[in-house]
Amino acid sequence: MKYKLIIDKNAEEEIIATVHAPSLLTQQIENLVCSFSGTDSIIGYRNDEMRKLIFSEIECITILERKVVAVDTKGNQYRLRDSLRDLEEILPSYFIRINKSSLANEHRIERFEAVVSGGVDAIFRCGYKEYVSRRCFAEIRRRYEG
Repeated sequence: MKYKLIIDKNAEEEIIATVHAPSLLTQQIENLVCSFSGTDSIIGYRNDEMRKLIFSEIECITILERKVVAVDTKGNQYRLRDSLRDLEEILPSYFIRINKSSLANEHRIERFEAVVSGGVDAIFRCGYKEYVSRRCFAEIRRRYEG
């Protein structure tokens, strides 16, 4: 297999892959290209601070006290100005819905833990916990098993 990258600021961006047959790799490349929105970060606000949050450094985006909040890899919480629905459209495909009001970076989920009430919590690497709905957990299981 050959790989070639040409960086030309004057050319229109396009990605062309020549393959013998579709495969898991071609599907992953297609998903990556289609999910890329042209940006890899979003602005988060905390107290008097404004910070650029790289998508890969965000563990979870959730709604707390009627505000959209991003939790970073250190457990810090930043308020976001975009709605959860708008964020879902621009975030990479590795962000998955885990309940009605939360999106999780599946690369940052450390484990799933059963709780006494019969539900499941997602435990992130920074220690943050978020409830996983039954419907979303069933979809996550299918995704992991498939």
